[in-house]
Amino acid sequence: MSSFSKGKIGDLLTFQRGFDITKKEQTDGIYPVVSSGGVASYHNKFMAIGPGVVIGRKGTLGSAFYLETDYWPHDTTLWVKDFKGNDPKFIYYFLKTLRLERLDSGSSNPTLNRNFVHQLDANKPEPKEQKEIAAVLSALDAKIVCNNRINAELEAMAKTLYDYWFVQFDFPDANGKPYKSTGGEMVYNSTLKREIPAGWMDGSLWEIARYFNGLAMQKHRPAGSEYLPVIKIKEMGEGISDSTEKASPDIPRAAIVNDGDVLFSWSATLDVKIWSQGKGALNQHIFKVTSDKYPKTFYYFELLGYLAHFKMMAEKRKTTMGHITQDHLKQSRICIPPTELLFSPTSAIRRNFSDF
Repeated sequence: MSSFSKGKIGDLLTFQRGFDITKKEQTDGIYPVVSSGGVASYHNKFMAIGPGVVIGRKGTLGSAFYLETDYWPHDTTLWVKDFKGNDPKFIYYFLKTLRLERLDSGSSNPTLNRNFVHQLDANKPEPKEQKEIAAVLSALDAKIVCNNRINAELEAMAKTLYDYWFVQFDFPDANGKPYKSTGGEMVYNSTLKREIPAGWMDGSLWEIARYFNGLAMQKHRPAGSEYLPVIKIKEMGEGISDSTEKASPDIPRAAIVNDGDVLFSWSATLDVKIWSQGKGALNQHIFKVTSDKYPKTFYYFELLGYLAHFKMMAEKRKTTMGHITQDHLKQSRICIPPTELLFSPTSAIRRNFSDF
């Protein structure tokens, strides 16, 4: 039976402010220098013995990091000086559940005061249970890392094949041979100013998909205990966390995101992702991209292919936030294959990308 004793975080551990060191003062080594955003560099000296736990104190507040090795906690962090007999891995997972950014004691420069953290309520399991909890969560983390690596490898393989077929035009012809390399007919397209396969046409990113912009979710807060996590640009990059905002599940259906949906953040931080973090509520400044006419693989990789160009455009207009507008999507010209090539039951393109 589980046994938890009530107390304060200060009863579980003691936080200590990190040690200041500049990049110029560092010498390349094996010991991680941990700042508020994670491992920032490596030094030939350490100030804390691993395993250790560090949280962001200044700048990025409350983010927790676990270190197996000896390390140097930067001045922008708080590090656990004394675990008071508790399991370090459990402490790491426990701290990840807290929304420590709400304890900001700074003004224009967010700062986390360790004395505030020490006074927070905490339930303490027995040491044996701490290890069991940490072991289960560690196994889940390892599985997530493995799955993410597999997904990244599969996407890289798909991207290579996609480029080979849709950029170099060596998709399998009716005889299963590379189209362009084996003499497939190519015709000049005056809009794209290059040759494309016969039967293909030019179009725009706007024509191949629908772009639904998310909602201002602060207007759709949950009234009860049921909610959807709000997907902002941060969540696109880092996933759902305990600091993720919540929205009512009764939002318009178009604003609900499910696994497999293509998301395109079009303001400030530009990115294209296939969502895989579960059901959520789409915030403004992100498009959910869908199409009834073309397969997901096609519009996903076409958007991804234009991303570097969009980022270059945004970089030139930093003072205006670097938005990507509908007009930019309409002006982004692409080469579109015949739909029968994409959807034919015997199409090699369909067979290779249908489960992507």
